[in-house]
Amino acid sequence: MTTLIEVINHGDIRELRLARPPVNALDTELCRQLIHEVDLAMTEDAHGIILSGSERVFTGGMDVPHLLSHGDDKHKLLDSWNAFFGAVRTIAQSRIPVVAALTGHSPAGGCVLALCCDYRVMARSVDPAKPYAIGLNEVQVGLVAPEGIQRLLRRAVGPHRAGVLLTTGALVPAEQALQIGLVDELADGDQVVPRALAWLQRLLAQPRQPMLLTRATARADLHEALDPELIQLHRFVDAWFAPDAQNALHALAARLGKG
Repeated sequence: MTTLIEVINHGDIRELRLARPPVNALDTELCRQLIHEVDLAMTEDAHGIILSGSERVFTGGMDVPHLLSHGDDKHKLLDSWNAFFGAVRTIAQSRIPVVAALTGHSPAGGCVLALCCDYRVMARSVDPAKPYAIGLNEVQVGLVAPEGIQRLLRRAVGPHRAGVLLTTGALVPAEQALQIGLVDELADGDQVVPRALAWLQRLLAQPRQPMLLTRATARADLHEALDPELIQLHRFVDAWFAPDAQNALHALAARLGKG
């Protein structure tokens, strides 16, 4: 099995660094390795987790060419999406705090992973003309974000703003993401992981059981949002095969191929 996640220990805090060049696209294997590594961190009594990415990109989101390679095989497509939502739920349901160290662009699936974390530190944009961006741009590629995923965004930025962002499929620059509460902190690129580590260390300095119990209560709505009834994966996969979605997805794959 190819190693797609680098494991770096910072004392009792474990960093899981996505390592699938060029953009850490989330294919089935990477999602399953993420589930495994988060579970392993808890089994080995890590007290906190940092989820990080590569320079200039946290993750480019779901690997659309990989998903399109399944063709009309609905079973394989369901398997890939189950792996992704399994990774999302594993982070959301982690018994220990998880901080997202968003080292760069974080669209779509990357944004979903980040929304499931306790705290989000994002890299400042190096070039204002080409800012690092984050958001749920599913509608731009012909997909509808499930109700549960929409709830995650509402939880962070409020209902009205979430509705506007979702309907337009907007990706917002890091600086705007901070202003609207989509991320919690900005840092220079090489300081994203250290700042995530510092925040987590301060949190873990609190009395452990009261902190964890308070955290569990505060995140109850997040767990509810990811209930299978609010994801309705079979309906999502059926919509994947709609003509509008297929046209947009194949156009995206063609652009990625040129990149």
